[in-house]
Amino acid sequence: MKRKATAVWNGTIKEGKGNLSTQSQVLQKTPYSFHTRFEDEKGTNPEELIGAAHAGCFTMQLSANLSKEEFNPVELETKCEITFEDGTIKKSHLILTAKVPGISQDKFNELVKHAKENCPISKLLNSEITLDSTLNG
Repeated sequence: MKRKATAVWNGTIKEGKGNLSTQSQVLQKTPYSFHTRFEDEKGTNPEELIGAAHAGCFTMQLSANLSKEEFNPVELETKCEITFEDGTIKKSHLILTAKVPGISQDKFNELVKHAKENCPISKLLNSEITLDSTLNG
C-alpha cells in the first residue's frame, strides 16, 4: 500500500505560502506558511500533522493490541505534543486517556508500551530517510 500527499510552495520562506493536499482529499490545498508554522496564523504545519499522525497511529496500534488480548476498549483518546526546537523535532509526547473494562494496570501498561514502541509512526520517527529528486527547468 502507498499513500500520497503533495506540498506546493510559492515564494520565499517568510513571505511565501504553500498548500498541502492528500490522496484522500481530506486535505485539499490546505494552507501553510511561515506564519502558520512559527506564529499563530490559521492553517496547518508539518509538526501538527506529525502529531496527528503519531496520535492516530499509536491509538490504532493500542486498539489492535487490546483486541488481540480480547479486551474491548470503550474509548482511547491520545493527544500528541511535538516539540520543535532549533530546526529539529526533539520530542513526540503522547498523552493517553483510556477506558478499557476488565484489564489490569500491569497488562494495560504492557500493551501501551508495545504500542508506543511498535506503531509504524513511532518507528518512522527514528528511521532512515531516503530521497529521489528531479529538477526541471
